[in-house]
Parts: sequence; C-alpha cells; structure tokens
Amino acid sequence: MAYEHTNGKGVKYYLHKSEVTLRGGKQQTIYFFTKDDKGGKGTPCDLPADREVSENPRNGFLTLKKKA
Repeated sequence: MAYEHTNGKGVKYYLHKSEVTLRGGKQQTIYFFTKDDKGGKGTPCDLPADREVSENPRNGFLTLKKKA
C-alpha cells in the first residue's frame, strides 16, 4: 500500500520510489509523488521514517524533506 497525501487544493497524491544510478556509478533512491497509485516508473512505497512531506503553498507541489 502506497503512502497517500492530499494537498491543500484537495488533490490526492501517492508516494513512489525508484533506484537510479548516478554518473559516478553510485546507486541512489529517489522519491516522488504521482496522481496514479499504480505508478509507471516507480514502485509504490510507504513514507520513510526519516522524512516528512512538505507542500509548496503557492502551487500545492509535494516534496519529501529530511526531518530536522
């Protein structure tokens, strides 16, 4: 079950993750939100314990930030 979050504009988004390879060959996990719970490029995931959801109040765009 993917983590879901409804932004201030009432749109529901689902959290996904994907493993990417950086130019130096290092593997890194990226997290992103989509409107589709199935996801095309990533796999649905739960909210990591060390992250929190941040919303841009101007446009409702969601991002993950490390907890302070």
